[in-house]
Amino acid sequence: MYAFIQGIIENTSNQTVVLNCNGIGYEIYVSTETLNRLPAIGKAVKLYTHFHVREDAMELFGFLSMEEKEVYQLLISVSGVGPKVGLAIMSVFNPDSFIYAIINGDVKAIAKAQGVGPKLAQRIILELKDKFKGYAVSEDREVFATVTSETNEAVEALTSLGYTVNEATKAVTGLEGSVEQIVGEALKKLMRR
Repeated sequence: MYAFIQGIIENTSNQTVVLNCNGIGYEIYVSTETLNRLPAIGKAVKLYTHFHVREDAMELFGFLSMEEKEVYQLLISVSGVGPKVGLAIMSVFNPDSFIYAIINGDVKAIAKAQGVGPKLAQRIILELKDKFKGYAVSEDREVFATVTSETNEAVEALTSLGYTVNEATKAVTGLEGSVEQIVGEALKKLMRR
């Protein structure tokens, strides 16, 4: 129904943004990944939207790119993945890193999203793997191939501190040493941004 909404950011919360579009305030649910990339309050933004209707609610979910919206819509087509769980998954991954996790059958990475256990992660991979066959690997996704057991533990430590899997993986790429050393160096990288 709503392909996108463009307006001025009135305010944000930990899950939503309110866009003022010609005097009408639209409350739109967004992922943490999207929330972190929004411009400041008072600035204009265009969000591609998914309109979800159920018996007791009508909700808008917003994304900064069409690719994010398309990945989200594929994700919520999976049995057992509702709009809020889909948003929780999109809070952990950007579209490229999510597709990479699906292609590589990375159950552990997908299960890191709030409300997603190993069984649901396996179902998501099973139902979406064929849909992403032949998807072109971008430069950003290649960093995931370099993860060792130490860097994998460091990624887990960083995600427990609130960083997304994508942010954490980029931060540990190229680092060597013990888990503690990698986490320390990765935190320095993340603080410099």
